[in-house]
Amino acid sequence: MSGPKMTLTVFFVVLVTIASSEFTPEDCKILGFNKANLLCSTCDNLNNFKLNDIEEKCRECCLKDDDDGSSLRRYPKAILEVCTCKFGAYPQIQAFIKSDRPSKFKNLQIKYLRGLDPVIKLLDEDGKVEDVLDIHKWDTDSVDEFLSTHLVVD
Repeated sequence: MSGPKMTLTVFFVVLVTIASSEFTPEDCKILGFNKANLLCSTCDNLNNFKLNDIEEKCRECCLKDDDDGSSLRRYPKAILEVCTCKFGAYPQIQAFIKSDRPSKFKNLQIKYLRGLDPVIKLLDEDGKVEDVLDIHKWDTDSVDEFLSTHLVVD
């Protein structure tokens, strides 16, 4: 395979790659979006505020969701684990913990474990760990929004 066929094949591969690409989390952050917890239904609301120009970029950064929210997994309990010795390195996590925000989540427990970088553990009804998320790069609003989205509301 050489000449025009090879050129045409390469062209289509590049075209498909570009057409199916999404923004990286870093790209989304630069655009003002948090790819970790931006639901596509949020992008639908941009038109209400005359923000049509950023809707396409929003869609490249969002997590797919159903209109009824049934596909979104909600957990009955979460544990935020961190070492107080790491507060200097993660002031945004300290700010979240020391604020009144954790009190909004009755099913959130905060554990202080020696030497641990900040993580959120999501648990099922039986208290079994289902998922562990590294949150050391999250800001206070991201932690709050994530918990609001993924924890069962009492």
